[in-house]
Amino acid sequence: MALSRGAVLFFKLLACLLCLFDLSHGKKQFTLKNLPPLRKASSYPTGCRATYDYIVIGGGTAGCPLAATLSLKYKVLLLERGGSPYGNRNVSYMENFHIGLMNMAPDSPAQAFISTDGVINARARVLGGGTCINAGFYSRASSSFIQEVGWDEDLVNKSFPWVEEKIVQWPKIAPWQAALRDGLLQAGVAPFNGYTYDHVSGTKVGGTIFDETGYRHTAADLLAAGDPNNLRVLLHASVHRIVFDSRQGHLKPRAIGVQFTDENGRHHHAFLNNNKDSEIIVSAGAIGTPQLLLLSGIGPKNHLKSHNIPVVLHNKYVGKGMADNPMNSIFIPTRSPPRQSLIETVGITEEGVFIEASSGFGQSSESVHCHHGIMSAESRAQKIGQLSTIPPKQRTLEAAQKYAQNKLNLPKEVFHGGFILEKIDGPLSTGHLVLTDTDVQNNPAVTFNYFSHPQDLNRCVYGIKTIERILKTNRFSELSADGTGFSMERVLNMSVQANVNLIPKHTNDTESLEQFCKDTVITIWHYHGGCHVGKVVDQHYRVLGVSGLRVVDGSIFSRSPGTNPQATVMMMGRYMGVKILRERLGRAAGV
Repeated sequence: MALSRGAVLFFKLLACLLCLFDLSHGKKQFTLKNLPPLRKASSYPTGCRATYDYIVIGGGTAGCPLAATLSLKYKVLLLERGGSPYGNRNVSYMENFHIGLMNMAPDSPAQAFISTDGVINARARVLGGGTCINAGFYSRASSSFIQEVGWDEDLVNKSFPWVEEKIVQWPKIAPWQAALRDGLLQAGVAPFNGYTYDHVSGTKVGGTIFDETGYRHTAADLLAAGDPNNLRVLLHASVHRIVFDSRQGHLKPRAIGVQFTDENGRHHHAFLNNNKDSEIIVSAGAIGTPQLLLLSGIGPKNHLKSHNIPVVLHNKYVGKGMADNPMNSIFIPTRSPPRQSLIETVGITEEGVFIEASSGFGQSSESVHCHHGIMSAESRAQKIGQLSTIPPKQRTLEAAQKYAQNKLNLPKEVFHGGFILEKIDGPLSTGHLVLTDTDVQNNPAVTFNYFSHPQDLNRCVYGIKTIERILKTNRFSELSADGTGFSMERVLNMSVQANVNLIPKHTNDTESLEQFCKDTVITIWHYHGGCHVGKVVDQHYRVLGVSGLRVVDGSIFSRSPGTNPQATVMMMGRYMGVKILRERLGRAAGV
């Protein structure tokens, strides 16, 4: 007997709901044994006729959970310009954290760059993205951030645990982190909120992607939650441009494929299938995504023409609104060298300032001795401060590397101590990104305009004063060499050298906290922007003015989420994957 139209619609709806239930809960147990094969890009056959429902550009913090989720129902090609994190001890173990940041080889997991402001920075170049080279701290965005960006709170509250149950741990708090916890509370950064992923004012211990052995779990692990039969991962696949169909008769250009090179420099093409719902999704990060859009012909037309790039779509906002959360750190000499720790404790102030800490040295046989392990700036150490006297055109990464070697000859005792870090929420200061050439392997020119907005500078001063209050507490006085406490003037003088950048120093750095903030600003790699909602992408992160193209990464943010963004960016990958599948499955079911 034939089914009525209503009955057919009912069964379509039921099938759709069952699919959505499966997406939310999953059936298989999570294990890394389910990772898809990780193949080099050169394995991709020349003239390959395979087509895909989704091509994800960038296997990073957002790209991995996104590709895994989409593969549960559709064919996905994930293209990552870097290599595998597995088997690389510099990526996998906390004790070697700093080595990956110092490595300036062409295929290293971190690609160094220097902003036009003179701040040394890095971008990930490895499967797993920034989760492979960061300090591992895991803390969710605030509820106000979730509301501001317009996300479905119910789906957000399902997507965060999806990440956490797979790769996040509670830390066994290190002594330096416990000291910061106590110092924050004694300095009035209260209440103590215990161990929590949530963004709440006061002092807390957050999660970590390092397990109890110091082994790092990254966004690459999340690929094991996908369907390996639907998910193809290519490593060392550098996408040079997105291919568009701009034939007459189309209302707007449509993204249909990508051109990429493999590790040998050979060119390949990959294409979407003919389904109108198929998409290319760019998840190349806040530097890589606007850079790729520009190289593909989407951006300010005069800038594109200056590089002889055919204009697909004029959009003056691509690369605009770049921001990086400025950070300044205070070096605290101690009676005895503290054990290595990365960020575990954070103070979240009502004024929009976050206080964190790091300490110690890596000690494995692979470790660079006499090397502090929290940021590239510290990694390049005291003597590199002389770079600020070098003329701007000579301030190259090679010069930075040369000066970095000087630190390795310094006695280890010089660096006995730890760092307390202050960084500001937001920020309100913004800059821009432009191409320097048409080689996707090279860094674009990025300007962040640190502290150009007075409110950012005021908050930095508040952060330094908060650290001063912490140093005056009983908890920190007992850590000093004589047990009587620390002179703020002394630690500021030491910190001028420890905060390494290529910005000229002033004689009044320790007399004016405003000048100290400006002269010693460094990064903690929380840069974002370049593809803002309403200017480059719509509310669903589809690129305006073209079809078949979407952006899912930190380039869409106007401010960085939470104290540390990796939790929210991984969640966003899962969230958008489920959201895209729900919408597509709903359309397929006619609902």
